[in-house]
Amino acid sequence: MSCCSSSVPFAPPPRTTLPSLRRRCRAAALTLPTTARAHRTAAARAALSDPFVLEIAEKLEDSLSSSDAAASPLPLRKLRDSASQSLLSKRWPSTKDEPFRFTNLSFLRSSLLLPAPSPTFPLDPALDSPSPHLLAIVDGHVAPSLSRLSALPFGVFAGSVSALQPGPTLDRVLAALAEGFGNGDLFWDLNGVGAPDMAVIFVPAGVRVVDEPVHVQICYSEGGEVGSERLPVSSPRVLVVVEKGAEIAIVEEHLGIGGSEARCYWANSVMEILIGEGGKVVHSYVQRQSVNAAHIKWTFARQETSSVYELIEVSNGGRLSRHNLHIQQLGPDTVTELSAFHVCQNNQTQDLHSMLILDHPRGYSRQLHKCIVSHSSGHAVFDGNIRVNRFAQQTDAGQLTRTLLLAPRASANVKPNLQIVADDVKCSHGAAISDLEEDQLFYFQARGIDLKTAREALVFSFGSEVISRIPFEPLRKSVTSQLKHLLATQ
Repeated sequence: MSCCSSSVPFAPPPRTTLPSLRRRCRAAALTLPTTARAHRTAAARAALSDPFVLEIAEKLEDSLSSSDAAASPLPLRKLRDSASQSLLSKRWPSTKDEPFRFTNLSFLRSSLLLPAPSPTFPLDPALDSPSPHLLAIVDGHVAPSLSRLSALPFGVFAGSVSALQPGPTLDRVLAALAEGFGNGDLFWDLNGVGAPDMAVIFVPAGVRVVDEPVHVQICYSEGGEVGSERLPVSSPRVLVVVEKGAEIAIVEEHLGIGGSEARCYWANSVMEILIGEGGKVVHSYVQRQSVNAAHIKWTFARQETSSVYELIEVSNGGRLSRHNLHIQQLGPDTVTELSAFHVCQNNQTQDLHSMLILDHPRGYSRQLHKCIVSHSSGHAVFDGNIRVNRFAQQTDAGQLTRTLLLAPRASANVKPNLQIVADDVKCSHGAAISDLEEDQLFYFQARGIDLKTAREALVFSFGSEVISRIPFEPLRKSVTSQLKHLLATQ
């Protein structure tokens, strides 16, 4: 199989003295406990290791100088160690693997992958945000000189994990990492190995940051020329910890800057969110990458009793864009609301894979996924899973996916999946794929509106249901303006 090929188109950065994943894999049988079973397990993991994956991971490790790695804060070192061990038994996915059945990763596999270098400041153009709370991350590095965080309420922390001083906040961050966020896939672990920094947002008990959101602007300044096959890899990582009764509004925005707006790069991003009892997070996620970029993102959220998590997602960038969304309700009376709107244009794939696990009584969830495929080479993918387990009685869960195909040969693969083990529940799910309805167009034309204007109005209103939920007005207006322009040019 191609996923086991040992030929890797990967540009070699200078070697360092960091431990090699490949050497670690070869020596696994000697470093584990000396029981026969442990030796057999280590040998099996070594045999399963994918040379292509190991080579990528080694280059990501080697991009971090040995002195920087040794001086990294404890949470970052723990993250890298855990991810590198997990990588030993993972291989590059193919369309034969069910989670990637409709997601073709050959674009990444055939590219010249290399870690993005540390950014140089100041950047041109400079970053900006209408919010007074700006946390800037460039090529995976928190950028204090570009951030604006002095107006945050007392006790709230936002910045690099390396800026955390010993004390309760650092202890809580370490505890959150120790709890773990489940088992991610290969790209989750590659992020853990290659993350040069970790951004942390911490909201202490009872504090509210809702009137003005924390704008997490994740930018990519490195990019290869179109056709060169050069693909710089960035691994931004963000941890959000919201304690009991606290609330926060977060805007997470991904975009290329400094000349990379139309260039090739790979953004491999992770955000982890832990919401304490009675806490609330309103998370607006906007992805407007270069149309030549790859964007793979993980979002993990864990909700304790009576907490609320709202996600409003708008994604229209990237040649390949995949969002892995995993949410777990950890207590009763928990609310989860998910809304997503994707636009697929020429040679674009927009993919949302979600998993919501309900384990406790009186959980509530709603998921709405909408997508417009406006070009014959566009491709939409939705794989939504809601699992209502045995003790999640009196659960109310709903899921709906709707896709507009506006061009011949445009494609969509949707798989809403509702698994119910509890017997006292109210659950529903549905899916629809179609072009605009003739009756709707006739309604406009009968009132003197021409066909082109009618189609534009109906197409935009299809996505406005999700866009209108963005609570931050400047962002909502910006997204609305951009999407009107995109859809008007189709």
